[in-house]
Amino acid sequence: MEPVTAFILAGGKSSRMGADKAFLLVEGQTLLERALETAWAVAKDVRVVGPARKFASFALVVEDVYPGRGPLGGIHAALLSTATQFNLILAVDVPFVQPEFLRYLIAEAAASEAPVTLCENGGRLHPLSAIYRSSFAQVAGRSLEAGRNKIDTLFSEAGARIISETEMSRAGFSPHLLDNVNTPAELEAARESAEALTMSESQNTRQSYKAGLSKI
Repeated sequence: MEPVTAFILAGGKSSRMGADKAFLLVEGQTLLERALETAWAVAKDVRVVGPARKFASFALVVEDVYPGRGPLGGIHAALLSTATQFNLILAVDVPFVQPEFLRYLIAEAAASEAPVTLCENGGRLHPLSAIYRSSFAQVAGRSLEAGRNKIDTLFSEAGARIISETEMSRAGFSPHLLDNVNTPAELEAARESAEALTMSESQNTRQSYKAGLSKI
């Protein structure tokens, strides 16, 4: 697998949530802890993009060069600080992204010459669970200098490897891996999904154990 630096974008305002999303709990872990754990599984260098005063105790922190400019500002700052060609950008509020899926993204990025590799499902792009080449920093910087904060338009300008929902499914990944939590209702739904998944895994483990005993 290509060397990758991972960046957790955690500097958002969380205005729709009404509380800092990074420190909300799902299955006894904060969203930040879940994201860091997932990122460490695929990268030796993991950093948080956000205010140092909040996140310096968790990992190396990168602060925006253009504060208050949304995700594009965070991506730009991350890519300016990287020493690797391939870089994982992962939002703090996607609690179900798994290391296996990220390894798939990295492999797809390495097989393409596009500056960005990301997924699309339901007619929506997911730029905050994506792999960026360091060269995209120049594209992001020019856009920010021009006062343009929207990131989706840059993919058509710079070029991107867009993985369809069909491709994700064919590779064995559900598009729901990319679901994020922006509101209290979405957070509660994520907690219920996580609890149901844990119960299902426990049941499967018990069934496998019983099947093993029956063979003794």
